[in-house]
Amino acid sequence: MATAAHRTLGAPGAQVALALGALYVVWGSTYLAIRVAVGTIPPFTQSSIRFLIAGTLLIAVTSRGRAGEPRPGRREWRDAAIIGGFLLVGGNGLVALGETTVASGIAALLIATLPVWVAILGRLFFDLRLSRSTVVGIGLGFAGVGVLVWPAGGSAPVDLAGALILLGSPILWAIGSLYSSRAHLPARPLVGVGMQMLCGGVMLGVVALATGEISRFRPADVTPESVAALAYLVAVGSLIGFTAYAWLLRVAPLPLVATYAYVNPIVAVALGSLILGESVTPRTLVAGVIIIVAVAIIVWTRGRQAVPPRPEEVVEAT
Repeated sequence: MATAAHRTLGAPGAQVALALGALYVVWGSTYLAIRVAVGTIPPFTQSSIRFLIAGTLLIAVTSRGRAGEPRPGRREWRDAAIIGGFLLVGGNGLVALGETTVASGIAALLIATLPVWVAILGRLFFDLRLSRSTVVGIGLGFAGVGVLVWPAGGSAPVDLAGALILLGSPILWAIGSLYSSRAHLPARPLVGVGMQMLCGGVMLGVVALATGEISRFRPADVTPESVAALAYLVAVGSLIGFTAYAWLLRVAPLPLVATYAYVNPIVAVALGSLILGESVTPRTLVAGVIIIVAVAIIVWTRGRQAVPPRPEEVVEAT
């Protein structure tokens, strides 16, 4: 029976390394871009625009010269919608919403708890074993979050509502990532990515309508900086970053893919401080070190464990 480790052998190591490098740098910079974009574009509205454009472009490109290829069926669209809902509406949408009140560097640190939730949810829903090291890493991760957001001297260092919203993001992202490892998707990864973006973009638009964002949105008030940030999120954050992530989920073990979570905060904190002038306090640094160490422990430990196969691999093996 094939395993995730075997799947990785099917993808050239240089391609995997290049895709991981893109995640490390590109997604670290998107926290800054999101912070700038939501300055004048409502969070769910900008996310919907971002993924609708990126998904349309990706589908258009991947459809060229494929006239005789079978179209994705109902099951593929269903799973793409589920993944897009968790990753883009729940994961990315909550990041955009949280960054309306929380600095980009702090947001990245909170999102860095992703491997903690992957470990917990993997145990709850997929019966993936938790070693002692993983349990230690989970405890450290929560301790780091506590240091970051716990009130001191009568006030919290970050907006607690925004922090809670941001903590919801990696939980939903972890669910979507775990589900994607077993989802039925088109054979060509980029087709599946485009479908996920389109579905996620539509659902984000529905959320923007339901919350009244679109009715309050005034395009005339949008600054050139927000437009540039949105363009960056479409071209770099989505077409490069999310595409690389979705491809890696198909060819590499999730614990290896999740290593981006402890590189992104370093990039995000540095860019937020240098470009936006966001303060980096000793408390932020201590919390960041704790969280990154916790994530490193979990990723290193779980990277040594086998990951259950995808559905199509089970079929092939039986």
